[in-house]
Amino acid sequence: MDKKKIEEGVRLILEGIGEDTARPGIKDTPKRVAQMYSEIFAGLKEPEEELLKSIEGESHDEMVLLKDIPFYSVCEHHLLPFIGKAHIAYIPDGRIVGLSDIPKALEYFAGRPQVQERLTAQIADMIMNNLKPKGCMVVIDAEHLCMSMRGIKKPGSRTVTSAVRGLFRSKQKTREETLQLIK
Repeated sequence: MDKKKIEEGVRLILEGIGEDTARPGIKDTPKRVAQMYSEIFAGLKEPEEELLKSIEGESHDEMVLLKDIPFYSVCEHHLLPFIGKAHIAYIPDGRIVGLSDIPKALEYFAGRPQVQERLTAQIADMIMNNLKPKGCMVVIDAEHLCMSMRGIKKPGSRTVTSAVRGLFRSKQKTREETLQLIK
């Protein structure tokens, strides 16, 4: 990440909106924003450890659901946050993963300029590719500040996306059970 370029860009934005970049409260803002971007866009670099690595010697074949996982990401269209909760379920075909690995995968994909639809699919695809489960379902419910504070200005409106794979797609009862558990 090129923090110097970010600082230059933020300085230009501040000048563009008519702000005095030498003003005491603003003068260090470009540096602070560059540091913030290195944190919130950490998903643009390769993860430090393998995500969703199965646990050796463990086997399970019934649904695992993690619900109400808080997350934030940044909309790639306006560079404003979207904030919400993810609900992620999978039915292992023997292989399970440490429970904290799933929120880590969510955080990784959320840590880049993103759209909610892609984020939802990326998590489902990673689960299917890495764990080879019988199926998975990802539901994300988020508020987009690009809709709340600009444009249509509808604060509190929620966007819900889902990605359904394997048994969750082919078995309506499994899908319904998961949605009931998420409520």
